[in-house]
Amino acid sequence: MKKTFAVLILSTQVIFAQDITQKLDAATKSLMNSSGAIASSLSFYVSDEEGKLIYEYQGNKGLSTASTQKIFTAAAALETLGKNYTYTTTSSYSGNISGGSLNGNLYISSNGDPTLGSWRYESYKPENFKKKLIEAIKNAGITKISGDLIIDDSYFDHQTIPGGWPWDDLGNYYGAGVWSVNWRENQFDMNISGTDFKNFSYPLAGIKWLNDLKTGGNSDQSLVFTAPYSDVALINGTLPAGKVTTVSGSVPNPPLQLGVEVKQWLKESGIDFSGKVITNAQLEIEGKPTQVSPKNNMILTYPSPTLDKIVYWFLRKSVNMYGETLVKTLGKEKRGDSSFKSGVAYLKEFWKSKGINENMINFADGSGLSPQNYVSAKAEVQALLYSKKQPWFDAYYDGFPVQDNGLKMKSGTMKDTKSFAGFHTAKDGKKYVFSIIINNYQGGGSTELQKILNILK
Repeated sequence: MKKTFAVLILSTQVIFAQDITQKLDAATKSLMNSSGAIASSLSFYVSDEEGKLIYEYQGNKGLSTASTQKIFTAAAALETLGKNYTYTTTSSYSGNISGGSLNGNLYISSNGDPTLGSWRYESYKPENFKKKLIEAIKNAGITKISGDLIIDDSYFDHQTIPGGWPWDDLGNYYGAGVWSVNWRENQFDMNISGTDFKNFSYPLAGIKWLNDLKTGGNSDQSLVFTAPYSDVALINGTLPAGKVTTVSGSVPNPPLQLGVEVKQWLKESGIDFSGKVITNAQLEIEGKPTQVSPKNNMILTYPSPTLDKIVYWFLRKSVNMYGETLVKTLGKEKRGDSSFKSGVAYLKEFWKSKGINENMINFADGSGLSPQNYVSAKAEVQALLYSKKQPWFDAYYDGFPVQDNGLKMKSGTMKDTKSFAGFHTAKDGKKYVFSIIINNYQGGGSTELQKILNILK
């Protein structure tokens, strides 16, 4: 009797597996047939929670990932750095303090904290940093600064944008670069009425604008162009006429931006300062010696939120500059080299050491904004399966958004690219890990694409 029951259970499982496999295959073929343009540009892989293959369609095929690239960066950072890892911003001074006067320079330095001045975290917003810094200066007995304000942005190298990012993306908020000293997530907002600038979320330091905007349409079709260290910004494209639209861009020189704001804070707080705001990058551009923050005479140590909280927002809101900061941090921490090349190489070695075929993970950045990332759906599933077994998984899993279709997954969208990767527990209790990546996606077949994902429900 027991043997008969066991055979019955096994037969039921086989029939179920065949049933979902057949449904996935039919839905995949329907999607591919809905638009001939994507017929050779799809990679799809589904397994159960133990890693047993459920369905595969060109699962080894490397395609451009868009934002599902973030699942690799987030997991590697959590394991390598630890979920309690924090970045640190400091302030110190050179010279001496006599009678309330600092006879020297005031310094602000950071090891790349991407959250400094971010609005996403309670107790870490711009006003919180301002309060802590001014309190620290006053507690040190400083009422006057005779020297300059030095923003020491020397911890990372000078390349702030990964190679391969499209020029159309760089000046927009999602294309913000990474500096040693970041500020307000290196993003600004501006309200534009038709083609006329009305106001900015905060005054931008030294930026001159070229405005090629035109009115037209019903949605924001504008593009902002800013280049690292440049003081010229361009905006073009179209915005709706007759209403105010908020457009978000990326700050071309965040260390300078922070310095200019700190100078204003000093004035508002009654601290006498008539010196200059100087960044180390600017000193190098001018061929002058840099000025590294003194390790003694420290007046403020300002830690970031812990990495688990950073990863939450990195995955939940797809903050690209977080990913590139993590890549630079991994390169710096593990190889002593903060270049994107070093960090990306470490990222690939990390996943290769976890058993993923190196030919299926050709990384170009940490966020997925570069079209030069080529990753297979199978590799994404393998990364998710590995992560599921780790002690930091809860922090990782928490960041995956719950989509409109009920699936817990990271999605990615880029020009002609769609990707989805995540976890799902079906109504019958079956647990799935899945990834689907589509390139040269022309917008057709959206109904068929949803059918594929809905089968897992």
